Amino acid sequence: MIMASSNFIDYVKIFCRSGNGGAGSRHFFRSRSNPKGGPDGGDGGRGGHIILKGNAQLWTLLHLKYTKHLFAENGQSGGENRRFGANGKDLYVEVPVGTVVKDAETGETEAEITEDGQEVIWMKGGRGGLGNDHFKSAVNQAPKYAQPGESGIEGWKIIELKVLADVGLVGFPNAGKSSLLAAVSAAKPEIADYPFTTLTPNLGIVSCRDRHSFVMADIPGIIEGASEGKGLGNRFLRHIERNALLLFMISVEPLVEALAEGAPLEEAVRTLRAPYDILLNELESHNPELLHKKQVLCFTKCDLLPDAARDKLTPALQHLFGTSLCRAISSVSGWGIEPLKDLLWQALQTD
Repeated sequence: MIMASSNFIDYVKIFCRSGNGGAGSRHFFRSRSNPKGGPDGGDGGRGGHIILKGNAQLWTLLHLKYTKHLFAENGQSGGENRRFGANGKDLYVEVPVGTVVKDAETGETEAEITEDGQEVIWMKGGRGGLGNDHFKSAVNQAPKYAQPGESGIEGWKIIELKVLADVGLVGFPNAGKSSLLAAVSAAKPEIADYPFTTLTPNLGIVSCRDRHSFVMADIPGIIEGASEGKGLGNRFLRHIERNALLLFMISVEPLVEALAEGAPLEEAVRTLRAPYDILLNELESHNPELLHKKQVLCFTKCDLLPDAARDKLTPALQHLFGTSLCRAISSVSGWGIEPLKDLLWQALQTD
């Protein structure tokens, strides 16, 4: 499931308007036998709604990129003999699962799609006006007025896609996120030894024991200050919000350097705490709720370590971070990949 950077559109701003309701009729019945018949004006039709519909076959908002406006159809006016005006045709807008719609001015979330086939009436059409038949009474047997149709809702709207996945990879550029995704799934993200190789989220389906599987999302790398707009900014931080579990990816390169300078493993492993704390700070600055998500810590590029240090690494990491949800891996050699997949599956099954 690779989304080319030129085609991956996760943000569009569109002017939208639901349909206006049709006006009620002010008609009076007339015939040869009854030249002064009473009011018989019918009601106007409802304006068309704008309805969001989830489509699991869509992975991007590309189909909306060049859409300048979304207008639903107006309702028709009522007619004589109490005839109702036709309702305006509803406008269905298909969007990927994980789409959120906001008001462009207030930033308020108006609707979100989390399931395939889910339909949400996003912008309701205006109600049709009542015909003059509704206003007759004993003291006013010939009302010459009817209700106008209610106006639809209009305004600039922002449609955003938040990638929906079970596991979201969180880490600095060049931490090995794309390499892991390529190692555990059929996805083929671009991999190179320089920052910001990944410019768009990539998804892969990870198969594990007993025919189980889960979806993993490779999110573009975070740098210190990303929540303030540095690097690639916080454009992709929102994709992490929809992941059930966050897999923190931290390279052991600082540990390798410390060992090369003669530090014992128990001391050298402390160099891995600072990158984790920076990542936590960026997530908290973007959305404090992210810190409540389940976390697994993954330490990458362990093929750079001597065998003796690599074998002792996981217990040292679990002691440093105070959690058993730590694994050390090498995506290049495949070392530690299967235990990591087992841990992620188990973590996804528990609250």
